[in-house]
Amino acid sequence: MLSERIKAIPLGYSCVLFQNKKYGVTRSNFNKGKSIKVYAEELGGNDFISFNFYITDKTEQLKPCEMPHAKVINFINNFHLLE
Repeated sequence: MLSERIKAIPLGYSCVLFQNKKYGVTRSNFNKGKSIKVYAEELGGNDFISFNFYITDKTEQLKPCEMPHAKVINFINNFHLLE
């Protein structure tokens, strides 16, 4: 489920709604999609979410960047893509 939610974020730049606030999100893939970098910044505010997601043959690993793991999980599970 976690990988599906992360992969639902379009490559490049997009906007999402999270906790009734708009965030600009950038998703980049590396290593043929085995490494994913996501950076989300609250538009008009000062909050941000940053993490890497790694996919190996045996496991998947979520690595938040200098923030609580729970904050990143909350974002991944609750953002809504805006179009």
